[in-house]
Amino acid sequence: MKAVILVGGEGTRLRPLTYNIVKAMVPILNRPFLEHMFHYLKGYGVDDVILALCYLPDSIRDYFGEGDRVGLNLTYVREESPLGTAGAVKNAEKYLDESFLVFNGDVFTTIDLGAMLQFHRQKKATATIALTPVEDPSLYGVVEMDNNRRILRFIEKPPQETDKMGGKAKPSLINAGIYILEPEVLSGIPPQRHFMFEHHLFPSLLDNGSPIYGYPSDAYWIDMGTPQKYLRLHHDLLCGRVSGFDAEKKVSEGVRSWGGDIHPDAHIEGAVLLGERCRISQGAYVRGPVVMGNDCCISEEAFIEGAVLWGGITVGKGAVLRNCIVGKGVSIGENCHVLDGEVLGDNTV
Repeated sequence: MKAVILVGGEGTRLRPLTYNIVKAMVPILNRPFLEHMFHYLKGYGVDDVILALCYLPDSIRDYFGEGDRVGLNLTYVREESPLGTAGAVKNAEKYLDESFLVFNGDVFTTIDLGAMLQFHRQKKATATIALTPVEDPSLYGVVEMDNNRRILRFIEKPPQETDKMGGKAKPSLINAGIYILEPEVLSGIPPQRHFMFEHHLFPSLLDNGSPIYGYPSDAYWIDMGTPQKYLRLHHDLLCGRVSGFDAEKKVSEGVRSWGGDIHPDAHIEGAVLLGERCRISQGAYVRGPVVMGNDCCISEEAFIEGAVLWGGITVGKGAVLRNCIVGKGVSIGENCHVLDGEVLGDNTV
């Protein structure tokens, strides 16, 4: 089976982290996000992946090549200007001659694609949309279905409702950014025009009476397109809160280090993943969940908790980093504090 991944634009919601890197290539547990997605797709028999590229396309091709390192056949389709979610898939039409998957390039999930494909075929659907429950649907598009899960309408970014007692209403089902489509839907997308699944194609298919179904799932799902959610994804993975995630990647049992210099009087506790050549000095305190990329240097008496450090980072004596994200090559001076929710872009001093 084939899958199209919408790598898309520059990831403005993840700035300043994405000034120099495509959003789909940001590190998750020290590996590019796309690499995790490729592993996930391979588990469901996907062997051909088409990458719809726009922003910094060469960075992905240079890293993954033709796909040998991940055991997939990779095809790259470039947009000269942003074409939208549906327009990007239309741009890859010549490669799509059977049922295929579409993924937004910032979604981390463990949804059972095998069961979703079986549902799609049983319903003889033209399009099947994965749905996930959220407490606050106001940032997403809500889907309304009948008892057979056939979609009746789409409600774009509705206000958050409350129950009769003033509390939060039950979670709403939103579009999870994962689709199974039949090739004929592509005829409804104009070529080389900005066109969206959510606003244009799916409403048009409904108007034409095409069978569109929703596939609800309680599996883990997160749109990691903001710093807050990016950090939360790391905490969930490190602490073993993602059911179905490959146990070999988990570090919730304790510290995993790929070689480095950890002083015997450094204090490390919780789920901590250290890249290559990391150095943690005497009296430094690292409390997981924490990820450090390669070549991080943590000085004496520094305190790090709940942070994600990309690599090549120097943390000065007595500095405090807590629940923050630090890009590549950052230098943090003595006694500096980088606290909850703060984000430092590459090469910040």
